[in-house]
Amino acid sequence: MSKVYFSIGSNKGNRSQLINEAIDKIDISIGKVEQKSSIYETQSWGFKSNNFFNVCLLIESSLSVESIFNKILKIEKDMGRLKSGNKYSDRCIDIDILFVEDIIVNSKNLIIPHPRLHLRKFVLTPMLDLAPDLIHPILNKSIKQLELECDDNDQPKKID
Repeated sequence: MSKVYFSIGSNKGNRSQLINEAIDKIDISIGKVEQKSSIYETQSWGFKSNNFFNVCLLIESSLSVESIFNKILKIEKDMGRLKSGNKYSDRCIDIDILFVEDIIVNSKNLIIPHPRLHLRKFVLTPMLDLAPDLIHPILNKSIKQLELECDDNDQPKKID
């Protein structure tokens, strides 16, 4: 069993409901949800739009990294996520794999740990709820250190 951390965000529709639906789908198709952070509201990152609700999860899964990635893509598609040419856009659901144990993946379609997690308070703040002492396997810094050093000016607001 591998410990897998996800970031989930939504800024379209009923954000809380969509996040909870994604969590249920992850629990059913990928692995048991062990921990869930509080939900935080944050400004959109990289574009102007509605605020996002963001949450991080820890699950345990016996699936391969590739299987996890493919199931995430299916969940996003089934929930109405449309991939656009623009890297940053409104989305009903966005699910990112942050960490899978201390595995490092650098393929055409997938990079783990997530390559920009250390730049984003909307990821780091919820991760503090789950694993403040988790060490990033490439940067060799804890989530707590990364959050303290992060230049992102957005201050996520806890909503639950």
